[in-house]
Amino acid sequence: MNGKADPRAEGEVTTRTRLDRGRGALGPALELVHTGRAPTRAVLTAELGVTRATAGAVAAELEALGLIRIDAKPSAAAGSQGRPSHRLSVAEDGPVALAAQVHADGFRAALVGLGGRTVATAPGCEIIDADPAQVIGSVVDAGARLLRETGRRCVGAGLAVPSAVAEPEGTALNPLHLAWPAGAQVREIFTERVRAAGIGGPAFAGNDVNLAALAEHRHGAGRGARDLLCVATGHRGVGGALVLDGRLHTGSSGLALEVGHLTVNPEGRPCHCGSRGCLDVETDPLAFLTEAGREPGPEGLLVQARTLLRDAYADPAVRSAAEALIDRLGLGLAGLVNILNPDRIILGGLHRALLEADPERLRAVVADRSLWGRSGSVPILACTLDHNSLVGAAELAWQPVLDDPLGALG
Repeated sequence: MNGKADPRAEGEVTTRTRLDRGRGALGPALELVHTGRAPTRAVLTAELGVTRATAGAVAAELEALGLIRIDAKPSAAAGSQGRPSHRLSVAEDGPVALAAQVHADGFRAALVGLGGRTVATAPGCEIIDADPAQVIGSVVDAGARLLRETGRRCVGAGLAVPSAVAEPEGTALNPLHLAWPAGAQVREIFTERVRAAGIGGPAFAGNDVNLAALAEHRHGAGRGARDLLCVATGHRGVGGALVLDGRLHTGSSGLALEVGHLTVNPEGRPCHCGSRGCLDVETDPLAFLTEAGREPGPEGLLVQARTLLRDAYADPAVRSAAEALIDRLGLGLAGLVNILNPDRIILGGLHRALLEADPERLRAVVADRSLWGRSGSVPILACTLDHNSLVGAAELAWQPVLDDPLGALG
């Protein structure tokens, strides 16, 4: 022994010390990369408020967990000054979450990685059984096949359903468009089927529009919004969601923002809820087809309505129907703006198509009917993610990993 310290051992001790100091930053660091807010290690350092060495140790640990990749050869951006920073990205071959969605016209399963990136999708089914256990079992089986085919590690599973999901029970209180019994134990059934399929990790269930809003806030049209209102009509009915300070506002028991049952046409169509003229039956695909004098065809209602709006907008009957729905939708949005004062509104499903068909008309109705719309314009944007409810279902499964990467995966 010559009494000299081994520099390699000292380096290992220093790295461990930095990582120990930064363990509490692992989750926040992963979320920053996951949402695209930390594309480089320099940005990560600044966002976390730690030293460059600690940020480097945190990033290295996330890479060791197979969650992110660090560019081995950093390069400076054109025109930039100073030391180039290592680029950070989610691991393309990393773990995935199983995402499942059930809607009035079928179901779909997908595998979704970090960054909201869809890795694989199973062909959608167009037949929905009246037994929720049968449907949920089928969509889980489709997801399990994807996992076997890809060989990916699964962190958990999430299910999106077109119903308010009561908490803490996880029951679908009003699956009005599925012919399921009220109060179906969707989370319990989903968890049982996930376990039976040999899929590890926790299982979650949530309302489809809530999950669409969560996905859009993290990866799509809602990024950067503080108070985000999402309103969408999918295959049947209308849903709403509110994200406050980055988190879904679901109310005391998961039932907040049932915007589909705002009355926008007092003399309008009877609604499933027992009222009349609700957004749910006045601005969904079936309402549009009926208003335009078209009979529902064999394809899904949403597909048929979008196609009609896109290909036949010059038809006076189609244009008149679109304008009627836009006016009703604008009336509902104005009421929500008066109550919630969001800094951004995003629209999905057929509502997105209506916005794209005549954005000025919709924005004018909202501004005319809303105090805050007149005093300060509220941006109204189209959702940008394909299958955003599926991506949102995956976000539920990814959340434990984002909260504690080492605890979930280490």
